[in-house]
Amino acid sequence: MKKPTLLLLLLLSTLAGFGQHTVRYDLYVNDTIVNYSGKDRHAISINGSIPAPTLYFTEGDTAEIYVHNNLDEETSIHWHGLILPNSQDGVPYLTTAPIKAHTTYKYSFPLVQSGTLWYHSHTKLQEQSGMYGAFIIHKRNQKPMPEYVMVLSDWTNERPHEVDRSLHSATDWYAIKKNSTQDYFQSVKDGHLGTKFKNEWKRMLAMDVSDVYYDRMFINGKTDEAAPQFKPGQKVRLRIINGGSSTYFWLNYGGGKITVVASDGVDVEPVEVDRMIIAVSETYDVIITIPPDGIANEFTATAEDRTKHASLWLGNGIRRLETPMPRLKYFEGMKMMNGMMTLGGDMKPMGMVMHDQIMDMNTVMYPEISGEPKNKKEKPDSMDMSHAGHTANKTGIVTLNYTMLKSPTKTTLPYDSTRTMRFELTGNMNRYVWTIDNKTVSEADKILIKKGENIRIIIYNNSMMRHPMHLHGHYFRLLNGQGEFSPLKNIIDIMPMETDTIEFAATESGDWFFHCHILYHMMSGMGRIFSYVDSPPNPEIPNPKKSLRKLFHDDRMFHPMGQISLESNGSDGEFMLMNTRWFIQTEWRIGVNTHHGFESESHIGRYFGKMQFFRVYTGWDFRYRTGQEPERNIFNQANTKDRRQVVCFGIQYVLPFLILADFRVDQTGRLRLQLEREDIPVTKRLRLGWMINSDFEYMAGARYILTKYFSVSTHYDSDMGWGGGISITY
Repeated sequence: MKKPTLLLLLLLSTLAGFGQHTVRYDLYVNDTIVNYSGKDRHAISINGSIPAPTLYFTEGDTAEIYVHNNLDEETSIHWHGLILPNSQDGVPYLTTAPIKAHTTYKYSFPLVQSGTLWYHSHTKLQEQSGMYGAFIIHKRNQKPMPEYVMVLSDWTNERPHEVDRSLHSATDWYAIKKNSTQDYFQSVKDGHLGTKFKNEWKRMLAMDVSDVYYDRMFINGKTDEAAPQFKPGQKVRLRIINGGSSTYFWLNYGGGKITVVASDGVDVEPVEVDRMIIAVSETYDVIITIPPDGIANEFTATAEDRTKHASLWLGNGIRRLETPMPRLKYFEGMKMMNGMMTLGGDMKPMGMVMHDQIMDMNTVMYPEISGEPKNKKEKPDSMDMSHAGHTANKTGIVTLNYTMLKSPTKTTLPYDSTRTMRFELTGNMNRYVWTIDNKTVSEADKILIKKGENIRIIIYNNSMMRHPMHLHGHYFRLLNGQGEFSPLKNIIDIMPMETDTIEFAATESGDWFFHCHILYHMMSGMGRIFSYVDSPPNPEIPNPKKSLRKLFHDDRMFHPMGQISLESNGSDGEFMLMNTRWFIQTEWRIGVNTHHGFESESHIGRYFGKMQFFRVYTGWDFRYRTGQEPERNIFNQANTKDRRQVVCFGIQYVLPFLILADFRVDQTGRLRLQLEREDIPVTKRLRLGWMINSDFEYMAGARYILTKYFSVSTHYDSDMGWGGGISITY
């Protein structure tokens, strides 16, 4: 990695009469060349370091941070978990003006808390490229114990905007890279063919744990980090920050128990565990024991999908490896998912209330807990819940969950009045749309709250993905059964089918963001804005309406995608622009001569419903070919396949087995019914597809995926015959 020569400056001065300090940092945001993949790519980072420098303060200090934006684009810095003035929160176009290219912005705010916190860009997808760092505030008048700051993160060699676009195009390339496609060949091999059939009958894609394939997992920007400076037998406080964009990490230590002493920068009563999972954007302080001299124990941060991990070696000597976490049992997870979902995409009532990570629905996928089945013959209509929530009893492995967190002091709220709200976390994995109450942040009104009231939020996760929900500028009580000693947090990990309750005191003013901290979920719309009534104007946002339109652009963005086949019998292709609710599509078929003909259809349409199985469209259809006998369709209407220039209106609906039914009528009254299915996963890389319609046109084809963008392909078309060649997918 080539680092710029700019240095990090720290100025410390004493404010007369107060005995406290103003601590100044200068952060330089640079476009740094990073060479992780054997080829250069640009990554946005601070001071040329990934992660950015750790900023150290003491409770009671005033932070004065100058951010010098050396990029050719705007940026921002959000101070995650800090209680600070609304105008300093760092969400561009909502609380703080964006930092324009080649300008400097001064953040200044008092530090009224202590703990392990962090900072990151809140502009577009810059966080994925390295714009994050630790923000550590030590307690005043308390000697800190030996400590080590760990910033966990995920790294992709792709440009983040390409990752985001790919997720919206429903590519399974990342599953291919992770060897988790759950194709039909693998389902037969593993004795789960019925599970696969039921999965597609319910119109679901393959089971997923983490959406993105990552090339590296990092601890402080390295896959392998050493900390030999500590003494044998010493107790060390690890300040752990999950700065990943979309990765949950399992934390394991080969040297014994992990003692959890703080969460999200706030102390909790110490609790000993064998392992724990840290959600995206969460922070935990844990205490571990350094091994005897001559030994270095491994502390691992393993991605939840278990594809990769990063290691920290504690101690000085022979490296003692931690046992790697075994591969997930995806078909067991798929069977579980089948049992939980209705045909319409909703969760089934389970007759139980799940909350606070007590019952981890995913434990069926963990071989270290569930073990290998004695008989691989499946029962496709059953769902094994025997291990969920009972890991300590079944295996002796104590895994942290939220009920174990207890505040050492009372956390009851100050106000008499409490207002209750209910949120349902919703999403559509097929189209990668993530919402609250089936609305993106741009489709929902601000939630008005009043200073001096308590806000209680009951959140139900009606999706198959876990969501780390983060509230800016406030700490909330997590109602986890600890009564007056409920822990304080600013992010809560909500698992599928869980119902969790949080509450906070409305003590601030202005607008505050509440959103899923998986970066690609937030960009897709999973968020809300809490707005205090009667707040004074924010000088950072002189035109609130115009600024909101810029903020809402993220989830309204259109994403391009397409596929072109170049084969011996001609070319088929499709190009589409698609956002949360709308699509603009054009497709074509071009034969090698006029006898085979050519056709082009273009549509503009809208998706409806939570799962968006239903869509309507209007468009036009142009076709020409020669040398064919007159034909009639199944509706006994004259077929216009030879010459057609029509405007059409239609509806499309996704049937079980992900079959797309398309029924349309043109301005002459002619009807067409069409059924098609694309990308049937036969093997890890082999995909089949077919189409048939009421004009007696039909097609069947196959493609073998070579890279993300290129496949070898063949197909038979009723008009153009057999052909073979290549396909380009974008």
